[in-house]
Amino acid sequence: MARRAAKTDGSIVRGAGVALGEAVFRSLCEALQAGSYRAGDRLREEEVAQRLKVSRTPVREALGRLAARGFVEPAGGRGLIVRNLDISEVLELYAMREIMEGAAARLAAEHASAPEVDALRDIAQALEASETDAAEMARLNRAFHEAICRAARNRYLDNASRELQDWIALLGPTTFTVTGRPSSSHREHQAIIDAIAARDGDRAEQLARAHIREALRCRLKLLQKQ
Repeated sequence: MARRAAKTDGSIVRGAGVALGEAVFRSLCEALQAGSYRAGDRLREEEVAQRLKVSRTPVREALGRLAARGFVEPAGGRGLIVRNLDISEVLELYAMREIMEGAAARLAAEHASAPEVDALRDIAQALEASETDAAEMARLNRAFHEAICRAARNRYLDNASRELQDWIALLGPTTFTVTGRPSSSHREHQAIIDAIAARDGDRAEQLARAHIREALRCRLKLLQKQ
């Protein structure tokens, strides 16, 4: 399904074949992923409507969907606030991410085309070149994992992985801010790509799961500082 895009002024592009409520919902999810909203930030219908230049009705619908998914919660009659995940939720989230990323890498080793492997290498190179920009690395890292999911040729896994990324966005600063993580992540990405290119599903899954375990270790380091 095509998605509405946000204009450079933050408003919603109309006529893209997507219901306005869905477009507002996706825009808010993308804002969470981009770090525009952090845990504890308040979301008010009127302010969101003004920013996206839409009426309050689709905003109310979108905020209701975010609340139903657990991304936001009531703020004592003063709108909604972005949820702050506790440590048990973080561990559960990364446990699922490890399973899903491992499965995606295994399936990609079975199905990825040569151009898709080349695209993974291009993203990995761009990541390495962006080591001084943690936000850009986080963006490219999402693109890397999304590319593996697409190469896995499983729409249900792809959809579930995208939802997991929305949850990851609630955790705040990227793990690329942890000392040494950019370089170690690059080595891990390269090894995963090599396993996919070699059609070695077992190794691709093992490497992908180890990659997420290392990401969790870095995440816990960040949480200890908060």
